[in-house]
Order: sequence, then structure tokens, then C-alpha cells
Amino acid sequence: MRGSGTADPADSRIAAAFDAVPRESFLPPDQRRYAGVDRALPLGYDVTNSQPSTVRAMLALLGVEPGDRVLDVGCGSGWSTALLAHLTGPEGHVVGVELVPEVLTACRTSLGAQVELHQIELHQADPAVLGWPAGAPYDRILVSADAEVLPMELVRQLVEGGVLVGPVGGEMLRVERHGRYVFVPLRTLGP
Repeated sequence: MRGSGTADPADSRIAAAFDAVPRESFLPPDQRRYAGVDRALPLGYDVTNSQPSTVRAMLALLGVEPGDRVLDVGCGSGWSTALLAHLTGPEGHVVGVELVPEVLTACRTSLGAQVELHQIELHQADPAVLGWPAGAPYDRILVSADAEVLPMELVRQLVEGGVLVGPVGGEMLRVERHGRYVFVPLRTLGP
């Protein structure tokens, strides 16, 4: 219970992941001195390493459990991928996809230094396909790029009860999938 003086176990697990996976290891050499600053840092190619407070909030919303299968869309530097792998534990599995080949190469290098995180699989994203459907379904999906509308292609890659967290139109959303139902279309009754 929050506010009772007892720490939330999920918050403790996220804090432990942050301690185990230092951001500095996933930044270009010229950005490492800024690792402790709470702001997005450039990786090149118009890609950033998100600010720690945003990553922490997204992980809290995502609610990753040990043993989960997680998709990290826009894995960038690999920092979020490594954090997710720490949270899933050795029984979990994390699939990271990145659109920019040069960024994915740097991601592979950074993650290669994290030898204890062998439950990670990385892929070059296909610009015509969102996520990594070949590995679906996933328990959790983390999206680190802003979508104009809710990406239903990703929602369909979740298991029933699975959770997607990501920005849509600049607003952070947490979506839980509950299966398919049939309804009439939603519409407005204009004048």
C-alpha cells in the first residue's frame, strides 16, 4: 500500500534494475558524462536514449513480471531492453526491434557487454511492419516512439490480458488486451 511506509515491490524491482543496468553503458562516448542527467540524450540518426524518469514511469505502468515475454519496440541504445531483461529474469525473454541499422549495431555492442542477459533477441525492424509478429504473442510491449493513433497492429501481438505502454499523440497510454468482441461502430450523431 502506498504511503504506508512500506515500499511497493514493483518500485523496488525497477530500482534494482536501474542499479544493475547503468545508463552510461548504453550511451555514445560523448554522452556518457550526462548519464545522470534526467533528459533524453542523442544517439545519432534522430534517435534518443529516453530520460530516466520517463523510462522508470513506463516500466512501472508496464508491470513486467519474472518470466514474461516482452517486446521492446524502438529499442534504441538497448538500455530499455536490458532493463526489461533484468525485470523478466532468466526465465523471461525480451525481443528488441530497432528501425535504424546503425543504432541497432550500437545496441548489439552495448548489450554484448551485458553477458548475464542472454535472454535477449534483437532484430532489424521492417519499416512496413510494426513490432515483431513472428515472436508474438507477448505478455508486455514497450513502445519508445510516439504514435499518431493507438497501434492496433501491436495490440494484436499481445496475449489476452497483456499490456502495451507507449506514447500516442504525446500522451502516455497503458492498454490491456481483453480479447475480441463484436459491437456496432462508434459514431457521433451530428446535426
